[in-house]
Amino acid sequence: MAAKTTKAQRPAYTCAECGWTTAKWVGRCGECQAWGSVAESAAAPSGARTTAGPVTAPAVPIGQVPVEQTTARESGVPELDRVLGGGLVPGAAILLAGEPGVGKSTLLLEVAAQTARSGRRTLYVSGEESAAQVRMRADRTGAIVDELYLAAETDLAALLGHIEAVKPELLVVDSVQTVNVADLDGVPGGVTQVKEVTAALVRVAKTRNITTVVVGHVTKDGTIAGPRVLEHVVDVVLHFEGDRNSRFRMLRAMKNRFGPVDEVGCFDLGSDGITAVSDPTGLFVENHAQQVPGTCVAVTMEGRRPLLAEVQSLVTVAPGDKPRRTTSGLDSSRVAMVLAVLAQHGGLRLHNHDVFCSTIGGAKLTDPSTDLAIAISIASAHYSRPAPTATIAIGELGLAGELRKVRDLPQRLAEAARLGFKYALVPVDRSNGNPSPGRVRMVDGMKVMDVPDIAAVMRLLDLQGRAVHVAAASTNDEAG
Repeated sequence: MAAKTTKAQRPAYTCAECGWTTAKWVGRCGECQAWGSVAESAAAPSGARTTAGPVTAPAVPIGQVPVEQTTARESGVPELDRVLGGGLVPGAAILLAGEPGVGKSTLLLEVAAQTARSGRRTLYVSGEESAAQVRMRADRTGAIVDELYLAAETDLAALLGHIEAVKPELLVVDSVQTVNVADLDGVPGGVTQVKEVTAALVRVAKTRNITTVVVGHVTKDGTIAGPRVLEHVVDVVLHFEGDRNSRFRMLRAMKNRFGPVDEVGCFDLGSDGITAVSDPTGLFVENHAQQVPGTCVAVTMEGRRPLLAEVQSLVTVAPGDKPRRTTSGLDSSRVAMVLAVLAQHGGLRLHNHDVFCSTIGGAKLTDPSTDLAIAISIASAHYSRPAPTATIAIGELGLAGELRKVRDLPQRLAEAARLGFKYALVPVDRSNGNPSPGRVRMVDGMKVMDVPDIAAVMRLLDLQGRAVHVAAASTNDEAG
């Protein structure tokens, strides 16, 4: 008679970089592609069974669930409230990530101070700096408030003890990678430690109705360091980004259970702290004393906010056999596509020219609606003929040379008109089945011209010196 076999525990292997698990050992992680990071972890029982147990709270009809305690409260920083969808929600777990030195600690210290000024007790726990260092920053930025409590701890048990003693309404932990659990194996910032610390903080936030903001580090490729479960268990994931050579910072919501995920907050980081920028357009548009070839202004949408940004191009004869294509603030593959369309449908021969494209003020433009502005700036630089002043260009460029419509066009035009622009080039609206290329209409005192393709744009702007000026289009005004 054969012996009875029992289900043995099967080994599990975990990546030390991202937390990816597999049933067998591999040399390269299947998630983050890191070599030599997969090692055997605690064995996982095969065929485990779970029985019913006591419930935390009885299930009730969804209409009877109270929502008064989850009403968003203003943080005192308007741009942060804009991104969060109204403010800080009690019991919410928020993860703020960003590169070193971008200003995460300065932003959260300002949020903590403003919350404390409104009479809500706030606890700021720093695991990267001493209490004296945080106090020095608070003196510089004016964040000395009685209701703001400060502690420097790296042990999770001590951090939970501070929460018991202070009983805050807002908790800031800077950062999750520096906090560790004494009884758990692994170094601070490791997969196991980060999982346990995050789970404990989220549990405290939900059970005590404390708004918790946790700072997270990022890897060299810009993703949040640690296991992906970190992003799944929190309610909101924010990315704080900006160029180190610029004071301008942008806050983006990558995940938000309480509001939109397409909003962007703008900030100015200076020596005296961080301030919200409600109208950042002036940072990305250069005021030229005279017409300059190779420039054009685009209107991009950052979330639901229209933002004007200037695109500049320089075209020179290539000294070698391989012309250079260099971009800054623009997608290089997108610029390459625009160059191909200009060569095929715009008559530009740039195969033996170096092309340099850049934005002003460190802006990063990824919206396809900036294609037309890029094309105009390149053509203007190639022919050394400036585009008309006070002109904006909006439109996505197709491979056949046509201009495709873009979203939120009325909001873009209204913002450009508010800032004093006089002319706008936009795609023809083909949705009504009766397009009218060349139509000119007035929008808030600005002449808006519908153009069907890039060839019509070249003729209208007189970049090659063979056609009419854009201002002459007003004589063909059909809509008024």
